Amino acid sequence: MFTGIVEELGTVAAVVDQGDAIRLTIEAATVLEGTGLGDSISVNGCCLTVAELGEGRWTADVMQETLDKTSLRGVVPGDRVNLERAVTVDKRLGGHIVQGHVDGVGEIVSRSPSEHWDVVEVSLPGHLARYLVDKGSITVDGVSLTVVEAFEDSFTVSLIPETLARTTLGSRRPGDRVNLEADVIAKHVEKLLGAHLPTHRSTNDEED
Repeated sequence: MFTGIVEELGTVAAVVDQGDAIRLTIEAATVLEGTGLGDSISVNGCCLTVAELGEGRWTADVMQETLDKTSLRGVVPGDRVNLERAVTVDKRLGGHIVQGHVDGVGEIVSRSPSEHWDVVEVSLPGHLARYLVDKGSITVDGVSLTVVEAFEDSFTVSLIPETLARTTLGSRRPGDRVNLEADVIAKHVEKLLGAHLPTHRSTNDEED
């Protein structure tokens, strides 16, 4: 589990194509402190397992399922990535509960710079729209953000200078793909209430 508070920007050092997977090596510093083999690190919002550790770098295996459903498919050496270690029980939950399980991929639609922040619009896969509400939480490339406005097929967020400087969102441009994770609490509430809400079929039956 993560908080969506990025600890550092890492740099992709190597991408080894294994056919149905890749081996991804990332240069980092902060996230290597206290990290051992088998630990979890979020990379642009994707929870990856540390398979190898080296001096100033670490390696993870990225399976086909992850490549199919996230933006990690397109990473190349030199790319910057958002990194966060799994949260510990004594750490402040500065963002919100993030699992590192990407729900879909969106695209940067537009960004409107102002003196103190940027307003960024991100496209939204249709199946995720029901989980977003104004002032609710969304994770974009592993960054915990507050939704400014939620639309049917997109949403906007305001990026403060700290976010612009310390994460990849500062350099994302229209057309760039980003990983999205909806608020897990919203998904659990939907699941729990599903058994008690009328279905479309039952509503029609009652009208008949």
